[in-house]
Amino acid sequence: MALFLFTKAILEGRPIDVFNEGRMKRDFTYVDDVVEGVVRISDRISEPDPTWSGAAPSPATSSASWRIYHIGNGRPASLLRYIEVLEDCLGRKAERRLLPMQPGDVPVTWADVTLLEEERVSYRPVTPIEDGVRRFVDWYLEYHRVSTT
Repeated sequence: MALFLFTKAILEGRPIDVFNEGRMKRDFTYVDDVVEGVVRISDRISEPDPTWSGAAPSPATSSASWRIYHIGNGRPASLLRYIEVLEDCLGRKAERRLLPMQPGDVPVTWADVTLLEEERVSYRPVTPIEDGVRRFVDWYLEYHRVSTT
């Protein structure tokens, strides 16, 4: 949601709140990459393991098997880099209100995409931040009929 909030604020000339003074890292993932991951796993049903044992249980191989796949970029990027890319795409600098870390937040998050890559799916999101933000900005400007000139 930061991309929506930041874009709107920058276009309106309002400051953006940048927590942990921008020293956050996040696993920014382009929406088309998430959709591709969901499509790829949607028809792959986990199969029961006939050797399953209650002595060493694994929900991924039981008779009622299931899997959880993390779908994300798997490569955390700096929030400040994300903002720089957005500024470049909008052709405007953000007024940044650098704030301390919010209670309960963490400095770095990212998806472990190991199962998505290795197990029956062979997929990893590929859209770089520069391309994803550019596509978002193009969509946003067209959808909201905003001109940056």
